[in-house]
Amino acid sequence: MSGADPLPALLIAVPVVIVACQAGAAVCRRLGQPPVVGEIATGILLGPSLLGWLWPQAQHALFPATVLPYTSVLGQIGLLAFMFLVGLELDLKSLRGHTRVAVAVSQAGMVLPLGLGAVLALALYGDFAPDGVGRTPFVLFIAVAMSITAFPVLARILIDRGLYGTPLGALAMACAAVDDVVAWCLLALVVALASAGSPMEAATAAVLAAAFAAAMLYGVRPLLARWAERADRWRDAVVLVALFSGLSLSALVTDLIGVHALFGAFLFGVVTPRTGRRIEVSAARLRAFTVPVLLPLFFVHTGLRTDIGGLTASPELWLWALAILAVAVLGKWGGAAGAARICGRPWREALSIGALMNCRGLTELVVLNVGLELGVIGPQLFTMLVLMALVTTAVTSPALTGLRTKAAAPQGPPQRPVPEGALSGP
Repeated sequence: MSGADPLPALLIAVPVVIVACQAGAAVCRRLGQPPVVGEIATGILLGPSLLGWLWPQAQHALFPATVLPYTSVLGQIGLLAFMFLVGLELDLKSLRGHTRVAVAVSQAGMVLPLGLGAVLALALYGDFAPDGVGRTPFVLFIAVAMSITAFPVLARILIDRGLYGTPLGALAMACAAVDDVVAWCLLALVVALASAGSPMEAATAAVLAAAFAAAMLYGVRPLLARWAERADRWRDAVVLVALFSGLSLSALVTDLIGVHALFGAFLFGVVTPRTGRRIEVSAARLRAFTVPVLLPLFFVHTGLRTDIGGLTASPELWLWALAILAVAVLGKWGGAAGAARICGRPWREALSIGALMNCRGLTELVVLNVGLELGVIGPQLFTMLVLMALVTTAVTSPALTGLRTKAAAPQGPPQRPVPEGALSGP
């Protein structure tokens, strides 16, 4: 092999990243934290924030410029597969019996952070918006970033604490499901606005995206339902290939439309039936490879873009970072808890719902990377928002412990069984 061949360096970087992220996840599990907290932190530590600061030669040797495009692509493939799995696990049937409270909490948990985020964005725009970025896409993006809830992380926390099948867990899952759908629709709008060269192009992208979503829901979904009835007759490998091909093609369509490939993968997961042993087994196998092998590359890709040292240039930057964190917590935790209390939930349960809705995890990182790639936000603001995502995710488990939700919530059978391997990982 020639010296320019990136394969040897890639064969070193990939296992180092996987092992490091697994170690970080294991440490966090022992501390009672979701594994994703350790994986996010590991990605940051391998970037310029620590390794690049203490030993820049080692960071450059581990992640040479020739390797970064390949690790990025592998991480993006893992992210597409993960977004498909998130859509697959999104069950709006959980709203049954919780419709009024779930809608109220979700609306408050979206409207308040959207409003506070918009006000914050107006204050940030002059100093932190990249050159050439319009005020509208910048404000909308920050508002959406403030309103995210990490549906998969929330589910993992509920399972770990034995709350998944309780009334509290069912309500939290219902609220997070509504939040996820609304947040991805809003982000699709932001992407269309930021990517388009004119308002007409943005409107065209939005119309095409809506048409594609309708086609998937009313055209592809019934076809997949009929296919799922016969899927158990086929080999697992055939079903797995069909699912991966479907999510890839769906991602390609939304990428060509101009609203990012992630939305297509997520939408394909939403319309894919959740019934059938073959589909369940294939999804579990896809998760078993995606979460421990490919997603760590995405975490490191994020960590290489995060430079905490860049915030030491001025105390004012840390004040802005604290302001972002305060707005995020007040908007999401305060809005959701306040709405739950108004709907008649006890204070302890209302605060617990607010804490769960404030968990951002991997979903927030996906949104932030989209914003950075589009040029809607710059590196400094990206770093501040990544830190906000890490802190709000890490505070969820201790908050639930402090509120004694496990002891307070009545235990009951799950509304539906949790498939083996489902909802594991971030």
